[in-house]
Amino acid sequence: MSLAFDEYGRPFIILREQEKKSRVKGIDAVKQNIQAAKAVSRVLRTSLGPKGMDKMLQSSDGDVVITNDGATILDQMEVENQIGKLLVELSKSQDQEIGDGTTGVVVLASSLLEHAEGLLDQGLHPLRIAEGYEMACKVAIDKLDEIGAEFDFTADRPEPLVKTCMTTLSSKIVGRCKRRLAEMCVDAVLDVADIERKDVNLDLIKLEGKSGGRLEDSSLVQGILLDKEFSHPQMPKVLTDVKIAILTCPFEPPKPKIKHKIDIDSVEKFEALREQEQQYFRDMVQKCKDSGADLIICQWGFDDEANHLLMHHNLPAVRWVGGVEIELLALATGARIVPRFEELSVDKLGFAKVVREVGFGTTHDKQLVIEGCPNTNAVTIFVRGGNKMVVEETKRSLHDALCVSRNLVRDNHVVYGGGAAEMACSLAIQAVADTVAGVEQYGMRAFADALDIIPLSLAENSGLAPIDSVTEVKARQLAENNPYLGIDCVDAGTNDMREQNVFETLIGKRQQMFLATQVCKMILKIDDIIVPNDYA
Repeated sequence: MSLAFDEYGRPFIILREQEKKSRVKGIDAVKQNIQAAKAVSRVLRTSLGPKGMDKMLQSSDGDVVITNDGATILDQMEVENQIGKLLVELSKSQDQEIGDGTTGVVVLASSLLEHAEGLLDQGLHPLRIAEGYEMACKVAIDKLDEIGAEFDFTADRPEPLVKTCMTTLSSKIVGRCKRRLAEMCVDAVLDVADIERKDVNLDLIKLEGKSGGRLEDSSLVQGILLDKEFSHPQMPKVLTDVKIAILTCPFEPPKPKIKHKIDIDSVEKFEALREQEQQYFRDMVQKCKDSGADLIICQWGFDDEANHLLMHHNLPAVRWVGGVEIELLALATGARIVPRFEELSVDKLGFAKVVREVGFGTTHDKQLVIEGCPNTNAVTIFVRGGNKMVVEETKRSLHDALCVSRNLVRDNHVVYGGGAAEMACSLAIQAVADTVAGVEQYGMRAFADALDIIPLSLAENSGLAPIDSVTEVKARQLAENNPYLGIDCVDAGTNDMREQNVFETLIGKRQQMFLATQVCKMILKIDDIIVPNDYA
């Protein structure tokens, strides 16, 4: 870029290499962005709700993912358009903060942009539309707070949590087992939750999976599941009242850190060297025995010599255990992680009631189950499924349910699903829009209309007549002043979501409104797009 002057002394800027770039300005730029957002939304819209369809995505490596989780679909799609990437980031933000509602937030944002397009055609300025959306969002949030219900639950009476998790799981591939899986998720969250501080650390809940069984075989392990086996096949398969030593030092002789050379020219010297090595191993094993440990868990491997000695000293061992698993084990068993054999002592041992090795089918796959730990601050949900894709999708579904349980522990307010909350907010915004004098009222009405995309999509995906269903329920909401009426997606015979036990977390729904409005405002403010020209 350079500055030049014409013959009258007026300055102008020369932008170099502009022939290699394409440029779109003004309303055309805004409309182009809206079209990109609508294209992304069309992919996700059919995945919304309990009857939503799944998507099959194949990566460049040939890996196949089958899912209806919005964040996963957008993450696996190779979106090149910059506005499409904004919607991918939007879905990720919802996933990281709330964990659920990733499909709905993208569908809602795209619907807001689609309704803004009609106002742009009428000549409204994009910023005035965005201001109308901001005002409508505030009205919607106030309405959500008004219709939100408080859920009282305790560790002894977790049923409200279970019902909310069942709503989350009903739209997933695991819907037929949603009751059992929801109970597992709630039990896991309550095990690691600090109810007084209203805090849940989901890192303490480990999701493990193994293909080859039925979904009904999934279980909650009150402890840790290691994808390992005992280092020697002749070691006992079940240990009770176990004292556990966790080591991060290798079972092998020390290696000098200098260049060295050993000349062995006789059998006696070789025997002496071998005896020295044996002594190192014997000392290590003896230190473990002296500490009172019944099980050695080592972060590193050890060779056959050490393995043989450990087996002969009746000291079961597990090798190559990862760092994350070691930390979880230390938390659950109360053990201290020991970096050197010299530091191993009785007070650094952990405890578990049972350590057992379990096998699966005819594949010779084995895993270690460590149960009865004194600190139940670490639990494992063990998922079974017919194949790897089912197991992975089940783990993603359970992660969403765990996030919903965590959100309810933090804030125990819920709103009712089935599009009931969106329709109630839509009616509230339309009522307020009639009292607004400025141009923003058009933006508010567009926001109210855009909210109907959620119940419309739910009805369409459930095989109902979308416009008829939404119009009927919305009219009943207005006539009966009942904000709990939604779309009957599962043919339960009632539109009252309280009777159907369809709940969503209040903070999740509020976050959806906030994020969708912010992204929409950001996209409407873009009026100039300069990109490299592929054909230059």
